[in-house]
Amino acid sequence: MGIKDYIAELIATFALVFIGAGSILANEVTNGQLGIVGIAFAHGLVLMSMVYATGHISGGHVNPAVTIGMLITKKIKAIEGALYIIFQLIGAAIAGFLLSAIFTGVDKSLYLGAPLLGEGISFGLGILIEIILTFFLVFTIFGVAVDKKAPQGVYGLAIGLVLTFDILVGGALTGAAMNPARAFGPALASGYWINHLVYWIGPIVGAIIAALVYNGIILKRRTI
Repeated sequence: MGIKDYIAELIATFALVFIGAGSILANEVTNGQLGIVGIAFAHGLVLMSMVYATGHISGGHVNPAVTIGMLITKKIKAIEGALYIIFQLIGAAIAGFLLSAIFTGVDKSLYLGAPLLGEGISFGLGILIEIILTFFLVFTIFGVAVDKKAPQGVYGLAIGLVLTFDILVGGALTGAAMNPARAFGPALASGYWINHLVYWIGPIVGAIIAALVYNGIILKRRTI
């Protein structure tokens, strides 16, 4: 691995945060014309595109939780994984500050598109929801991109669709981040850190469980 891998992760994560969080702000500017469906598809389409664009370069992680899932299953070395996460967070931060410069007139309570816990969702329940949503995402990543027996060429579409359907269900509950970087960029730029740990603990735990299940049970049993 080299600098090209880290730059690919920076650009892909920048795109995800800029378009994903930006769709929430654009929805406000257009008086709700996008709605949850438009916001979900904005996230799903940009992730799909970035996975296809960077999958052959860096693996298209675009998410610290995904990288951690790859780390614990030894798909990536520790120092490389740490650098992936650093560059992902840099990309997210750049996106957050650019959004703050572009969407200057939006409601401040949107916190530049940072994920928020919905009404009645506690800190603990928010973590559980993010665990479940991220499990679906990372399980799919292992199933379509890591597993060598997966159908060729569909990984980006499948991964993008998981993000889409997760947001359709979980968007109103936790914001359905499934990605610490997706939460970090807008939080840093807006200064909104309330319940921020939900979007680290939940996605990381969900990613670890999914990675261990797929790598340690499905792939292992197939080789026995």
